[in-house]
Amino acid sequence: MNGRIKRAAVLGSGVMGAGIAAHLANLGISTLMLDIVPKDLSDDEKQDPRARNKIAAENKKKLLKQNPSPITTKKSLDLISVGNFEDNMKDLKDVDWIIEVVVENLEIKQKVYAQVDEHRSEGSIVSSNTSGISIEAMAEGRSEDFKKHFLGTHFFNPPRYLKLLEVIPTKDTDPEVLENMKRFSEDVLGKGVVEAKDTPNFIANRIGTYGLLVTVQEMLKGGYSVGEVDSVTGPMIGRPKSATFRTLDVVGLDTFIHVAKNVYDKVEGEEQKVFDVPDFMKQMNEKGMLGAKSGKGFYQKQKGEKGSVIYELNPETLEYDQEQQKLKTQASGAAKQEKGPKRKLKALVSAKGDRAGDLVWNISKPTLIYSAELLGDIADDLTQIDDAMKWGFGWEIGPFEMWDAIGVEKAVKRMQEEGSEVPAWVTDMLDKGFETFYKRENGKLYFYHNGEYVEKKVNEKEINLKLHKDANGVIKKNSGASLIDIGDDVALLEFTSPNNSIGLDVIQMINQSLEEVNNNYRGLVIGNQDKNFCVGANLAMILMEAQEFNFFEIDIVIKQFQQAMQNIKFNEKPVVAAPYGMTLGGGTEIVLPTAAQQASPETYMGLVEAGVGLIPGGGGNKEFYINQLNGLPEGVDFDLQKVANDVFEKIATGKVSTSAAEAVEHGFLNGPESISLNGDHQIYDAKNQVLALDKGGYQAPKHEKVPVVGEAGYATMVLGAKQMQLSGYASEHDIKIAKKLANVLAGGQIKSGTKVEEQYLLDLEREAFLSLVGEQKTQERMIHMLQKGKPLRN
Repeated sequence: MNGRIKRAAVLGSGVMGAGIAAHLANLGISTLMLDIVPKDLSDDEKQDPRARNKIAAENKKKLLKQNPSPITTKKSLDLISVGNFEDNMKDLKDVDWIIEVVVENLEIKQKVYAQVDEHRSEGSIVSSNTSGISIEAMAEGRSEDFKKHFLGTHFFNPPRYLKLLEVIPTKDTDPEVLENMKRFSEDVLGKGVVEAKDTPNFIANRIGTYGLLVTVQEMLKGGYSVGEVDSVTGPMIGRPKSATFRTLDVVGLDTFIHVAKNVYDKVEGEEQKVFDVPDFMKQMNEKGMLGAKSGKGFYQKQKGEKGSVIYELNPETLEYDQEQQKLKTQASGAAKQEKGPKRKLKALVSAKGDRAGDLVWNISKPTLIYSAELLGDIADDLTQIDDAMKWGFGWEIGPFEMWDAIGVEKAVKRMQEEGSEVPAWVTDMLDKGFETFYKRENGKLYFYHNGEYVEKKVNEKEINLKLHKDANGVIKKNSGASLIDIGDDVALLEFTSPNNSIGLDVIQMINQSLEEVNNNYRGLVIGNQDKNFCVGANLAMILMEAQEFNFFEIDIVIKQFQQAMQNIKFNEKPVVAAPYGMTLGGGTEIVLPTAAQQASPETYMGLVEAGVGLIPGGGGNKEFYINQLNGLPEGVDFDLQKVANDVFEKIATGKVSTSAAEAVEHGFLNGPESISLNGDHQIYDAKNQVLALDKGGYQAPKHEKVPVVGEAGYATMVLGAKQMQLSGYASEHDIKIAKKLANVLAGGQIKSGTKVEEQYLLDLEREAFLSLVGEQKTQERMIHMLQKGKPLRN
């Protein structure tokens, strides 16, 4: 493997194969996707390449219809070419990496590899995406060069969104090839890589399937309902909202049973008993009750008098005879009050005799023991197991982190009292005086390994802000934000308010941070490592002030917000924003005026204020409009009205990008070079942007007047909004909002082409915001968003 992989081939175009091809194309890698020639071709069609490539071509088209979308932008599809196994195997000579994703059948895979070995170029990487077949067995009979460059690369579905990539070498895999692939997978594919051993289901599926089956068995044994189990096995213990049974509905029961059987067939004794899927689930599979893809599984949505109602399955009757239940106990109530998954978990398992507490303990105990038993068999160190479960199954804390949260000594004592056998290496660890599997020291993370604590090695591009703060503290902070030194004379402003929302405390810290940076640093990164970058302004605070008619107070807040954004834009030292996840409303307004941006691939940006009856109030209208103007080629005549219309439409409809790549297309971000391929490297990349700008002699932008479309342009924008109203897409209140927005973008009732000061546009924006926030229908929208988490169209 010499240099970066520039061209790849995916053998198999089913859901997984097409998803992998899409992920590669999203990253700019030209990809050839092959599948079989259809068996039912006419004589004429047998001579037609389009007919012969039909399966791969149709599966490529399906990528446009899938939800969530496997592609970050429609342009990605241009990088996927299609073909078939009979005509295009010869083309494998031109690719750097060949990924096999054909049916899970060893004999078929070996036949495919015989063809691959015949046509591939020496030195090209070959890998299998199998989830269960032995990697060693697949390579039997192949050439020496093939074996040196062959390994398992198990992507998790959907490849675009799930971080985990399990890499599985064989005894013949060249160590340099393995290390290069691991590095490439992190740096370019954006994956969290764990090295697994060639055992059934590798790491994540082995432990995840075990944990799910243990939970099902405990449900039956303890007389819990499906809904009760899900109510305490989701976020309450650091797991996804889909918890246990809703996860199975999403995955598909048939798929899950196949994965479980794969282990069942290869293990024995007590372990095999766990992987024997309960009879009621086998009956569900036979009856086609597979989950989301069949319309019913462990849950079924039924329409009632008051709308749709979710009913849960009764495992004894396979009927949906009651609405989804929740397990409400003293322990579950106490856990909800705790902060963070570790404290919540500890609160639950500590509550002996409580139905919720006993359930969580009885499913956690065997999973923790099983994970410890498998250490050495499925992975060389415990961090590989924890990372696999976090990245592949969405656990916030892995098995050994769970053990630390409960207390290792306390957990072992209880396990032994209850008659469970704890792996000897765990008791030996305690006997030697090691009380935890992990420890943090001087900004570094250590884990227990063979009688000592070993530092966890990470890619040098990963900057962990929590470890950084543990080691170095913070420069300054208040209730809403912290300023951190991230090295090389670069500071980082981190929001710490609930949902990273913007209030007066955040605005105050923005201004203080800029002053500190201008005096003592080379530049500033605005970023954090929470769930989302920023979901906007503190809506509850604005609503409360509006309901109490404190419009003077709101005016002050909006003025301060606008001024802070201007301070970012015209700051003497460069400011780089690092948006990711939800970057909405005020979050986008913070990004727009920065000198540069460094986004994570999964960045969802948009000025969404119309959804709560408002328009952007922190300068977002003005800055988005100016950015669109600045993005036009120099020296080329352009239609100012067209630019205004485009900005108007995106703000009025609350357009949100579905990826960072789409945010570039919408004009929220500067360009594709501002997207980090791996979200974990985002802060590192943003820091380097600051350093590059500083080294290049950064000069803050000059204050320049802005051309606007004026009164005539206002009329054009309003006409477009009224057409949407006539088509049934806009309400009367939407038109009122649209008129206010159009007035701001047009620069008021002035002549088209007039150039105005930025402050003039900010004043128009603030006046519009204040008039809208006093409207009853706007306040109804704000209340609905706060209570329901979704917009109200009134």
